[in-house]
Amino acid sequence: MKLKICGMKYPENILEVGALLPDYMGFIFWDKSARYFDGTIPELIKTVKKVGVFVDQSQEEILEKVVKYNLQAVQLHGNESVKFLSELKEQLPKKVEIIKVFSADENFDFEVIKPFEAVSDYFLFDTKGKLPGGNGTTFDWTILKKYNSKKPFFLSGGIGMKELKAIEEISKTNLPIYAVDVNSKFEIEPGLKNRNLFSNFKRKFDVANF
Repeated sequence: MKLKICGMKYPENILEVGALLPDYMGFIFWDKSARYFDGTIPELIKTVKKVGVFVDQSQEEILEKVVKYNLQAVQLHGNESVKFLSELKEQLPKKVEIIKVFSADENFDFEVIKPFEAVSDYFLFDTKGKLPGGNGTTFDWTILKKYNSKKPFFLSGGIGMKELKAIEEISKTNLPIYAVDVNSKFEIEPGLKNRNLFSNFKRKFDVANF
C-alpha cells in the first residue's frame, strides 16, 4: 500500500517531509483552499510523485501546472465529467496519472463511479463535507463493502495515527486499496506538516506492510 501526504505549501517543510520518502506528495492549486500552493517546489527525490490537486478548473490551467511543476499525477476534486477526463487524458503526457475523487458518506451510490473507470488511473474516496477536501474527519469505511469496481483507489479523509489499526483491518479485505492519503491530522497549521509526527506514522505504516 502506498502513502500520500497532501496539502504541502512551504519549501523547507516540503524538503524535510520529502526526505521521508512518501510515495506521493500533493500540492493544492485551488485558490480557495487554505493550503493553496503558488510557490516553487524544491527538487525532490525522484521516487516521490508530485500530485496537483484541482477543483473544477480548466483543462488549460491543469495542463499549464503539469508542465510548470513537472507533475506526475493530477487529482480532480470537483464535479468534472467523464468527457472532461477523457479530453484531459488525451492531452496529458502518457505517464501522468489521473486520480478522480468522490466525496463519500453513508448515502453514496457506487454506481456513479462506473463511467469514470476508463478515464481514471485511480479513484480517491474522501469524507463528504463543507470543503472539497481537508475536512479532517473520516467517513464510515464499512460503506466500502459496496465497492463494485476493480479500479484501485486511495483512502482519504481525516486519517491520522489513531486510524492505523483501522487501516490494518481494512487491508485484510479484498478491496483494491492502492494508497492512504493523509493531510490535516499531521499539520501544525494549514500547509505546514509536523515532520516528526509524519515520520512516526510512516515508520509504523511501513512496518505494518499493508
